[in-house]
Amino acid sequence: AVDESELLTVPDGWKEPPFTREDNPKGLLEESSFATLFPKYREAYLKECWPLVQKALGEHYVNAALDLIEGSMTVTTTKKTFDPYAIIRARDLIKLLARSVPFEQVFRILQDDVACDIIKIGSLVRKRETFIKRRARLLGPKGSTLKALELLTNCYIMVQGNTVSALGPFSGLKEVRKVVLDTMKNIHPIYNIKTLMIKRELAKDPELRTQSWERFLPKFKRKNLKKRKEPKKKNTKKEYTPFPPPQPESQIDKELASGEYFLKERQKKRKQMEEIKAKQADAIKRRQEERNKAFIPPKEKPVVKTKKASTEKKIDIEAIKEKVKNAKKKKLGALPEEEVKLKMAADEKKKKKK
Repeated sequence: AVDESELLTVPDGWKEPPFTREDNPKGLLEESSFATLFPKYREAYLKECWPLVQKALGEHYVNAALDLIEGSMTVTTTKKTFDPYAIIRARDLIKLLARSVPFEQVFRILQDDVACDIIKIGSLVRKRETFIKRRARLLGPKGSTLKALELLTNCYIMVQGNTVSALGPFSGLKEVRKVVLDTMKNIHPIYNIKTLMIKRELAKDPELRTQSWERFLPKFKRKNLKKRKEPKKKNTKKEYTPFPPPQPESQIDKELASGEYFLKERQKKRKQMEEIKAKQADAIKRRQEERNKAFIPPKEKPVVKTKKASTEKKIDIEAIKEKVKNAKKKKLGALPEEEVKLKMAADEKKKKKK
């Protein structure tokens, strides 16, 4: 009888046996090929490292061709190719090379326990400025956040343009994808990094392998942002009424109401002149008041008489005389008379005892 938990877990140090020619002695029936384009700035680097690419793929019996005129890379299987998954790995290799990943990291994709993931992040954020800020947040100051993520997931991560290329074990790639997508959703990567660090420590304990880790993982609450500031001028909607608003009065109606309509031209002009003169008189008066303000003296503060400190103190002359007498009796460094008498008496008693 074996526990179900032991059947579900993979034993420590177990590795899948490699795929050899004995597993597929007859090879592949048809030729498969994949091609990908690369940007112009990668041309010089690909020219240098292409012999190394051909050598690495030649070990798996896969041909590689570089077309500088068209700007493309092509990989094809041969008659000697026995591993059907080798062409998929070769396809991933040329994809990563086109994404600015260096060959020192790319050739690891040909191993069985290494995979790659290309995460497209360009379409996840609407505004370009927000996208650049969040992408910079993923990198961190001097690439520190990205380096921490690489150490925790055992993956190589390359942020280039609108994509993030990751290369490493399957479990690490899953974590990298989650962190990258969360960062683009405005969740800071430091929260996920803290969780990964705790998981890493918990994985070392064999007793906790079959248990749930939720009680150990931190729970980050979302902080509610402050409400937006209310505008100073609020547009209040008026109550709906089926009746139209009253028609505004015309100039003639106003003149008729005030009786100005029936005045003669001379009277109208005289009235206008009087109004203008009244306005001018008010303006002159206001201006004169403002000018006169400079000549009005400021209010003086009331003078407070300071009380003179009483310097006269009663001096006790008799006390001073006594102090002087006592000082005269004492010699410098000598003991007082009473102490001298006590010492003399003590010496005499000692002599008598002897």
